[in-house]
Amino acid sequence: MTPDDKKKQVALAALETVEMDTIIGIGTGSTANHFIDALAGIKHKIEGTVASSEASAERLRSHGIPVLELNNVNEISVYVDGADESNKHMHLIKGGGGALTREKIVAAASKRFVCIADDSKLVDVLGKFPLPVEVIPMARSYVARELVKLGGKPIWRDNFVTDNGNVILDVHNLEITDPVALENELNAITGVVTNGLFARRGADILMLGSDNGVKVIE
Repeated sequence: MTPDDKKKQVALAALETVEMDTIIGIGTGSTANHFIDALAGIKHKIEGTVASSEASAERLRSHGIPVLELNNVNEISVYVDGADESNKHMHLIKGGGGALTREKIVAAASKRFVCIADDSKLVDVLGKFPLPVEVIPMARSYVARELVKLGGKPIWRDNFVTDNGNVILDVHNLEITDPVALENELNAITGVVTNGLFARRGADILMLGSDNGVKVIE
């Protein structure tokens, strides 16, 4: 199976985690897009969705799936999203698509977080995938210098602006052995909005598409 076939496989399987007559949180990226397409088949069974990006909201609306504002929602039953990396503890690196801040907000507001990915995303140690950090534009150079002090090699994601009007620094050369501690340390840097480590609030369920079917880690 190709990686995209695995993403489609796991996105379809994730429909089983959807609770009927509730509001569903929707992630961003290629795997989340497959989930949105699959969700269209049962859209009449849910109350609506909260999207983590403008791109996902647009895709949801194109399927006729209602998109609600988080501020108008009391509870999200489940948040379904992909990941760029995951370890066995379900600590994640996310943000390859640049939607990490809104993804983190929707995940925090959800009762359960179901992460869907192909099996290549499961790693022993996080960090081979560059860690995205969303930064207030005027703080970009300062934050980059602070990231270098931590051993990282930050690269400005040129010609990219987040839905929040900020910039992304992708941090290379990290071997993340304590994801929770690093998440806290990075978020403490003045000018950082948030970073792509989802460790303090990691996934509750990890579903991995593979040649041998969908593997589930809980």
